[in-house]
Amino acid sequence: MAEDGDRLTPDELRTLFLFERLDDEQLDLLADKGRVVNRAAGTPVYVEGEPATCFFVLLHGTIALIRRIHGDDVEVSRTEQRGVYGGATQAFMTSIDQVYAHGMRAITDVEMLELPAETIAHAVREWFPMALHLLEGLFFGMRNQQTVIGERERLLALGSLSAGLTHELNNPAAAAVRATSVLRDRVAGMRHKLAMIADGRLDGSRLHELVEFQDAAVKRAAIAPPRSPLDTADAEDELGDWLDEHGITGGWDIAPTLVAGGIDAEWLDKVASAVGDDNLDPAVRWLTYTIDTELLMGEIDDSVTRISGLVAAAKQYSQLDRTPFQTVNVHDLLNATLTMLHGKIPEGVRLVKEYDPDLPQIPAYAAELNQVWTNLIDNALSAMAGTGTLTVRTTCEGDRIIVEIGDTGPGIPPEVRPRIFEPFFTTKPVGEGTGLGLDISYRIVVKKHHGDIRVESSPGDTRFRVILPIEPSSQPSP
Repeated sequence: MAEDGDRLTPDELRTLFLFERLDDEQLDLLADKGRVVNRAAGTPVYVEGEPATCFFVLLHGTIALIRRIHGDDVEVSRTEQRGVYGGATQAFMTSIDQVYAHGMRAITDVEMLELPAETIAHAVREWFPMALHLLEGLFFGMRNQQTVIGERERLLALGSLSAGLTHELNNPAAAAVRATSVLRDRVAGMRHKLAMIADGRLDGSRLHELVEFQDAAVKRAAIAPPRSPLDTADAEDELGDWLDEHGITGGWDIAPTLVAGGIDAEWLDKVASAVGDDNLDPAVRWLTYTIDTELLMGEIDDSVTRISGLVAAAKQYSQLDRTPFQTVNVHDLLNATLTMLHGKIPEGVRLVKEYDPDLPQIPAYAAELNQVWTNLIDNALSAMAGTGTLTVRTTCEGDRIIVEIGDTGPGIPPEVRPRIFEPFFTTKPVGEGTGLGLDISYRIVVKKHHGDIRVESSPGDTRFRVILPIEPSSQPSP
C-alpha cells in the first residue's frame, strides 16, 4: 500500500472508472492535487455533519456508509469495489452548506485517494459545464418540487381534516339547535299547564307537593339509566296502559318521555294521590314537560360539550396558540389527531388504544409530530380498505418513548419495504398519493427530533414504530 501523502500518477488515476475518460491535462491536475491517505480498520474516513472539505475515492479495502440515528451509528451499506467515492460529492453546489451527508468508516485497513473539495468543484464546473447545469437543475428542481408537493400535501391533509371537523361539528350543533327549538315549545306548554293547575283548584299544600314531585322528576331524569330497546318498549307499554286507565288523553304520546325520564307507574300513583283525579291530567302533562325540558337541556349540554371538545382537539392538533418547541404529553397529541381523523375512520375499522400510563412528557415540535401521526394513521386506514383493527400503542424503553401505529392490512411487500421512505415513492394509484407522507415523517422524526422510524410488516400485521428521545442533549433541529 502507498504511504500517506503519496501521489498517484495520471496513468494510475485513469484506472479508476470515475476518471477513465479524462484527458491528460485533467489527470495531471488531479494527480497534483490528490493525496493517498490510509485508515485503519474501524476508524472513520469522515463523519456525518462535519464540514465537507474532501472528496474520497476507494483504492483498496472495504468501507461502510454510516448514518447517525438517535445517537447510534447505523450502517447503510458496505463495499470493497475499487473506485467508489464519497464525501464532498456536492462541492460544485456553492449555494448550499457543504457538510457530509453521511459518515464513512473503514471496515478493513483501507487506502483512499483524497481530493480537496475545491478541486472537485473546479473540475465539475470547468470541465463539464453542461453536466453542471443538468445537475444543478436536477438538484434545485427536485428540492423545489419536493417543497411544493409537500406543502400541497399538507394543504390537502388540512382540507380533509377540516371537512371531517366540519362534519363532526355540524352534528352536535344541529342537535343543539333542534333541542333549543323544541325546548322553547316545551317551556311554553309548561307555563300553560302551570296556569291551569294554579288557577285555584289546587290548595297550597297540594301545589307545594306537586312542585316537590317536579324536583324529584328532574332528579330522576338526570340519573335515569339507559335501557335496551326491548326494556324501553315494555316500560312504555306498561306506562301507556296506566295513563289510559287514569283517563289521560294521548297517553301513548307522552309515555316515551316519561320512560326516558325514569318514571314508572308506581311513581305516578303517588302523583295521583297528591293531586287528585280532577287535576291528574294537567299535573302529569306538566311533569312530562318538566322531564322533556330536562332531557332537552341535557342534550344541549352534551352537544355543546362535544363542540367544545372538538375545538379543543383542533387547537391541540394545530398548536396554533402554543410555542413550536415545547414539552408535550404524547397521549394528548395522539388523542387530538384521532379526534381530527374520526370522520375518516370507517365503521368497519376498530380502534384500539394501548397507552402506557407512565409515559413521560417529552420536548418536541408538537404540531409536526401530529403531522407524523396523521400520515401514519392515514396510511394504515388506506391499507385496511375499510375493515380491520387500527392499534395505537405507546411504551417507554430506557431513555426513549415509542409510539406504534399498527394495522391489519395486507402488509408491505418485501421488495417495496426498502423504498417506502424515499421521496415521491408511493404504491397508491396515480393521483391518490404524492409519495411524500413517509418522507416528511422521516425528516420530522429523524432530522428534527433525532429519533427514528422503523417498520415491521407481514400480512395482517404492519407496525410503524416512532422512537423519540425523552431528554435530547440539545434542542431538536428547527
